[in-house]
Amino acid sequence: MNKEIKTGLVFGIMIVIGLAVLGTIFVSLDESDSINQNMGINLFLKLDESEFKKAPNLVGIEHYLNTTPEELTKEIEKSVVLYDIWTYSCINCIRTLPYITSWDEKYSDQGLLIVGIHSPEFEFEKNPENVKIAIEKYNINYPVVLDNDMKTWKAFENNYWPRKYIADHEGNIRYDHIGEGGYQETEKIIQQLLDERANAFGVKTSPIISLVSIEEFEHTLFRTPELYFGYKFAQNRNQLGSQEGFQPSRTVTYTEPTNIELNKFYPIGNWKNHEDGMELTTLNGSIKLSFNAKEVNIVTENNAQLEIFLDGVPLTEKYSGTDIVSGNQLIVSDPGMYNIINSDTSISHIMEIQIKGKGFQAFTFTFG
Repeated sequence: MNKEIKTGLVFGIMIVIGLAVLGTIFVSLDESDSINQNMGINLFLKLDESEFKKAPNLVGIEHYLNTTPEELTKEIEKSVVLYDIWTYSCINCIRTLPYITSWDEKYSDQGLLIVGIHSPEFEFEKNPENVKIAIEKYNINYPVVLDNDMKTWKAFENNYWPRKYIADHEGNIRYDHIGEGGYQETEKIIQQLLDERANAFGVKTSPIISLVSIEEFEHTLFRTPELYFGYKFAQNRNQLGSQEGFQPSRTVTYTEPTNIELNKFYPIGNWKNHEDGMELTTLNGSIKLSFNAKEVNIVTENNAQLEIFLDGVPLTEKYSGTDIVSGNQLIVSDPGMYNIINSDTSISHIMEIQIKGKGFQAFTFTFG
C-alpha cells in the first residue's frame, strides 16, 4: 500500500470518528434542551408563591354595591380576581370600562370575579347615590365597593387611576397594569389564570381563544394636560392664567383676560375658591381656555346651562361632544364628567363656556 493510500485511509478514519463525536454531542444537546423544556413546564406548574405578593384585604369599605360584605368575601375565595381601582369621573377609568364589563360577561361563569374598588378623587364621588347612577350608566354588574377613605387604595400601595391588579385563585397578585391600554395582554393573563384554576380544581372549561375586540381610544401625542380648578389639587401646576390667581377659601372677582395662553384656563365672574374646585357665586359667569386636543371633558357639579363657543363662534355639530344636547348647549345635572368636544383629529382653539346657574362647580378639564 503506497504512502498516498495510507494517508487517505487515515484521514477517512479521522473524519468518521469526528462525525461520530459530533453526532453524540448534538444528541446530548437535544436531550439537554428537552430536559430543560420539561423542567420549565414543571416550574411553571409548580409556582413558587414566595415570588408574589398576596392581594390585601378590602379595608375601610363604607358601601357595597351589587353585593354584600358576606357574599363578596365568599366569592373572592378560590376565584381569579381582577381588582379595578377607579373613580367614576376619571376619563381614563371610563375608557377602560367597556373592556372590563366585557370580561365580566365573558369569564364570570369560568371563575373570574371583578371587583371595582371605587376610590374617589372629588368629594361628590363619595356619595353612593352618585356612584349608583354611574354603574347603571356604564352597565356595571360586578361588585363595586366604595373606598371613600382610600384605605384599600393604600393597602394596595397604589398611586394611580385606573389600575388593575389580577390575583390568582390562591390570592397571589400575578399582574399589575397602570392606566389605559394593554387590553389584549390583560385578557391573556385572565385566560392563563383561569386555566390554572381549572387544572387545580379539576374543572373543565370551554376553550376560548378569541379576545374581546373593541376599538381603543387613540390619544393625540401633544395635548393639553389635565387642568385643575381646586387650589389644593393645582399645587405646583401653573394652570390658572388669571392675574387674580388662586385665593384659598375666598370669593374672587375674576376679570376678562387681555391675553389667553395655551394650556391655561381663565374663570370670569365671581368664583369661590375651594380645595378641589371653583364655585360660581352669581347667576352668570364664564370660563375661557386655549387648548390643543381632539377631546375635551369637564368634571362638574350642580345644575347649570352651558353654552359652548370656539373662537367666538357657537360650537358646531362637527366638534360637538357626546353630551351636547342641542346646538351648542350642555345641560349639567348629575355630578360627574361631561364630554364637550369630540373631534377625529387634534384641533387648537380658544373655547369659551358661558354659564347660567348659581352654585355651578367646576373641578377639572381633561383632554384626549
